[in-house]
Amino acid sequence: MARINTNVPALTAIAKLRSNNLDLNTRLERLSTGLRINRGKDDPAGLIASETLRSEIRAIDQAIDNSNRAINVISTTEGALNEVSSLLLGMKSLLLNSANAGALTQPELEANQLEIDSLLQSIDRIANTTTFGNKKLLNGDLGYFLSNVDQNAVASVETFSARVPQGGFQSIVLQVTASAETAQLVYSGATLPSATTFELAGSRGVEILSFASGTTIAQVATGINQNSGVTGVSAIVSGSSLVLNSTEFGSDEFVRVKALQGDFIASTGETIVDEGVDVTALVNGQVTNSKGLEVEVRTIGLDARLFLDADFGQATSSTTYQVVGGGARFQITPQVTVAGEVNIGMGSISTANLGNSVKGFLSTLRSGGTNEISTNNFLSAEEIINEAIQQVATLRGRLGGVQKNQIETNVNSQQVQLENVTASESTIRDADMADEISKLTRAQILVQSTQLTLGIANQQPQAVLQLLG
Repeated sequence: MARINTNVPALTAIAKLRSNNLDLNTRLERLSTGLRINRGKDDPAGLIASETLRSEIRAIDQAIDNSNRAINVISTTEGALNEVSSLLLGMKSLLLNSANAGALTQPELEANQLEIDSLLQSIDRIANTTTFGNKKLLNGDLGYFLSNVDQNAVASVETFSARVPQGGFQSIVLQVTASAETAQLVYSGATLPSATTFELAGSRGVEILSFASGTTIAQVATGINQNSGVTGVSAIVSGSSLVLNSTEFGSDEFVRVKALQGDFIASTGETIVDEGVDVTALVNGQVTNSKGLEVEVRTIGLDARLFLDADFGQATSSTTYQVVGGGARFQITPQVTVAGEVNIGMGSISTANLGNSVKGFLSTLRSGGTNEISTNNFLSAEEIINEAIQQVATLRGRLGGVQKNQIETNVNSQQVQLENVTASESTIRDADMADEISKLTRAQILVQSTQLTLGIANQQPQAVLQLLG
């Protein structure tokens, strides 16, 4: 055909050249960025899926960072508690040394008291200065705040973990279903009819007591009570009977009487024993672990230890209080959910808080306190120190358990999840470099061939000039 106004082959070549140039630019862009999807038009559905996965990757990354930071906080706290534990052990050693008063001079006892005062000051200093990022860890700021606790029912509460709704509170219902009991034996009679010797044993130890014929039960009670610190057994007169009770409640307590001479509760040569009973209680309907008047509840939403008042623990009744806030909340999962939180209560470890209202507080061991060395209340002081040691050890153990069993395992699982999600996102969005290089070569060849073809197409109309010549 000999037309010159419209060069159809050239138009076709131009269209193909444009298409090939676009394909070449696409390959160059993908090779430059390493991405198969650079904009929505590259793969609309793939872009949506990729952005969803990218969001999940970012959330997992942050969850891992949160977990590692939580580990740092716990490690800082545990390090401080380790030092407090060492100080408490030193304090117990000083107390035992002071109890050996017959071998010590007064200046030595005073020196021990000064050292105890110094140790107590060190504990208070650690409680007030242990920080992480200007956040105080052991001064009570990260402890749980309670409301409406009836001191006539619950003498002391230690809350280790609680899920408190933001802006709300968690209600705790404590119900005693079976009362705690002391071990108890009863002697009936106003006086001892004959000379009597018996072995009296309790949870603290054993003592042999002897009384003459005609001794009143009030006098026997006095003799037993004078040895309560040795045996763990006390006595009271009730009418014409003498009632022997263990000084504490619970299944670990017992009263055992072996009559060595005469009849006293048991016949001569025989032994009678009675054991105490632990309280049985429910917390928010959940079964608890109990020991004497001490109740422990460990559920997903609450981990606490409660010390019941003796009267409350001996009656089937209930009480309610609220956890209104506080604690340290760590968000360790990619979603902001209650299930993804780890809650830890780190109360104050100052000397005014170590111990409890039942046995007393560590601060009473200071000079001038009710349990300083000069008062010779070594038994009470030792119980307080043992309770403080137990509290610190329990807190350290719980922090270690949270770090090892919850946070570190969470980091491991999140790392695996991150690898898999990242691999999925890469499959969708990243470019296959080998494939793109192959397609780049093809696009380069097509562009070059199309340019040559366009040149040929542009030469065809010039053949008309030969007709004119």
